[in-house]
Amino acid sequence: MSRASNTNTSRVARSKGVPFSKNPVLAVRLPVWRSRVVLFVLFAAFAGLGARALWLQGLSTQFLQKQGEIRYARTLDLPATRGKITDRDGQVLASSVPVKAIWAIPDDVQEAPPAKLKELAKLLDMSNADLQKKLDSDRGFVYLKRQVEQDVADQITKLGIEGIQTRKEYKRFYPQGEVTTHVVGFTNVEDAGQESMELAQQKTLVGQPGSRRVIKDRLGHIVEDIESVREPHDGKDLTLSIDSKLQYIAFTQVKESVEKFHAKAGAAIVLDVHTGEVLALANWPTYNPNDRTKLTGEQLRNRVMTDTFEPGSSLKPFTVGLALDEKRITPHTMFDTGAGAMVIADHVVHDTHPHYLIDVQTIIQKSSNIGTSKIALSMPPQEMWEMFTKVGFGQQPKWGFPGAVAGRVRPYKSWRPIEQANMSFGQGISVSLIQLARAYMIFARDGDIIPLSFQKVTEAPHGTPVISAKTAAEMREMLEMVTLPGGSAVKAQVQGYRVGGKTGTAQKFLNGRYSQTKYIGNFVGMAPMSNPRFIIAVMIDEPGGPVHVGGDVAGPVFSALAANALRAKNITPDSTLTHIIIPDNAAQEKM
Repeated sequence: MSRASNTNTSRVARSKGVPFSKNPVLAVRLPVWRSRVVLFVLFAAFAGLGARALWLQGLSTQFLQKQGEIRYARTLDLPATRGKITDRDGQVLASSVPVKAIWAIPDDVQEAPPAKLKELAKLLDMSNADLQKKLDSDRGFVYLKRQVEQDVADQITKLGIEGIQTRKEYKRFYPQGEVTTHVVGFTNVEDAGQESMELAQQKTLVGQPGSRRVIKDRLGHIVEDIESVREPHDGKDLTLSIDSKLQYIAFTQVKESVEKFHAKAGAAIVLDVHTGEVLALANWPTYNPNDRTKLTGEQLRNRVMTDTFEPGSSLKPFTVGLALDEKRITPHTMFDTGAGAMVIADHVVHDTHPHYLIDVQTIIQKSSNIGTSKIALSMPPQEMWEMFTKVGFGQQPKWGFPGAVAGRVRPYKSWRPIEQANMSFGQGISVSLIQLARAYMIFARDGDIIPLSFQKVTEAPHGTPVISAKTAAEMREMLEMVTLPGGSAVKAQVQGYRVGGKTGTAQKFLNGRYSQTKYIGNFVGMAPMSNPRFIIAVMIDEPGGPVHVGGDVAGPVFSALAANALRAKNITPDSTLTHIIIPDNAAQEKM
């Protein structure tokens, strides 16, 4: 009865419209103002999002576009082709060939099939471990190998490995290899010059790279070319003064002489007397610039430019020429050289043979140290020092060739008599072979000296006077006597042409004293003597065995070079000499 009564009461209540919220369990206990705050916050948030959307999509589109471009647009470098280097006749000595750089995005490559990675390592000529080491990099970009040949790069592309990309670049190629390398030099993997003319003329040869904007997909493939930002400008070609034919002859002759006399090294240079152009410059040992994997310092040294040495007797003409020019002597002035020994203070100057009473021209022909010392001691030290500096000894060269050295000439105020005597015949003074060759310009020309050039010259330069034309002519007569029977350089003769020059054989200064077993033999000469066109200087370092004097080791190299140079330039013969005359008792100098 009771249960039925309650049910009826509930039904009556619902029928009378009692609200559900009147249930005490469901009654709202929060204040009304808090719900209004929540509503306001929601409204403000939506308003802020709307304003931000309006700002980004309507007023700040540039920022979003820039961010988008970062993800799909790229700026590609367009490498410029490095200028060619040619000899004076247009024969190519250095040129650039297109190759590819292989690079990777390590994260994309990690999922590549092992078989393809193994093939990639084989094409790159590296081990699987070396390749994996590169790919383990945490960088987003890594070079796998630079300067890869085009056909190999094509095979790599065909592998279709995701994350492996190629980039166009250039590799330097040197057609004449080791023959011209000490003149031309080489570039590094970034195509920047590292040695010789490649380094000296870097700004001229390198050009200006360009760039362009492209769109790439997520795999790195170019899908659209947007614009060209900057066009590449190729480097300018460079024409050297070198004559490739003479260069090859100089190279082979120096190499053969070094091997024949078991020498440590050798060098030669050929100059054009009229223009100052360097027509040939050769060294041995040398290296192949196309393959420098086993390059050593000995091979890299450009001995013509960077090595200094005491020239020995090849310096005597400058002492004699100065005395002639100052009218202190004539070619026929007599000097008593005694039995081959002269004491100066506590030191003794020797001749290799006793010459007794001889004139000045015989002093040069026989290479008398005593006669040259007496001539030197008749002059103030300052005059000799000024002569040496005028011809470039001890002065920093300004030929635009990297590594050229100044040599050493001590200040004249500190010279003692024995030091002045020694310098008169080439001891106590150091020069490079190219300095010595250039200094002989004053004898080959009419007493003046001109700058040297490693680039082809179109106009002959103006000379700086050092001695008179009369003195130069007198010295040429004496230098020619050196190559005739009775002189110290008979092996320097050339069939059909008159030649002249001076030998030098100097003991090497090692560990504070002069060696008794190690020498540098040299010869500096000119041809033809009727109107000199070429100056040729040859140096052989540490010839082994009993033959070590300049006339024997360097004279024949001069002869071969002069003969080829004269005939190559169609120089008219000025002598009736049909064969080289070498007397059995040919005089040879030691110092």
